[in-house]
Amino acid sequence: MTFKVSEPSAKHLRRLWSELGAVLTGRRTFEVADGWGGNHAWGPAFVLTHHVPAGWPRPNSTVHFVTDGIESAVSQAKAAAAGKSVGVHGADTIQQLLNAGLLDEIHVDIAALLLGSGVRLFDHLAGAPAVLGNPAVIAGVDVTHLRYPVRKA
Repeated sequence: MTFKVSEPSAKHLRRLWSELGAVLTGRRTFEVADGWGGNHAWGPAFVLTHHVPAGWPRPNSTVHFVTDGIESAVSQAKAAAAGKSVGVHGADTIQQLLNAGLLDEIHVDIAALLLGSGVRLFDHLAGAPAVLGNPAVIAGVDVTHLRYPVRKA
């Protein structure tokens, strides 16, 4: 995967990616990404789903399916990450983690692009308001990267 970004954004992304040991994601993101060809670029991927899709699991794939709930998905992803961070894809998955008190940090990138559709990231929060700590702010070109710690209740 190749991205053309400003130097501050490149430094931020390299640091972020170097911290990742596994990824937790939802079924919709898995489908949109066509299963990453069986191997996610940022390490083993754990897909939260009700049913394993046809044709999966595949031999030599680092994509795993978790059908027994969000807590199990987090546990499996953390074990696979071996002390590194677990990244999370998908608004619905992030909402589930926030509602379960299982999210440590939220990264938000504000870019000069309005997509206009998709799943809203902060809908359906059970314990609203969620309290976030002071963000780390990285200014790129046409983007601002925000990294908020999630305060535990």
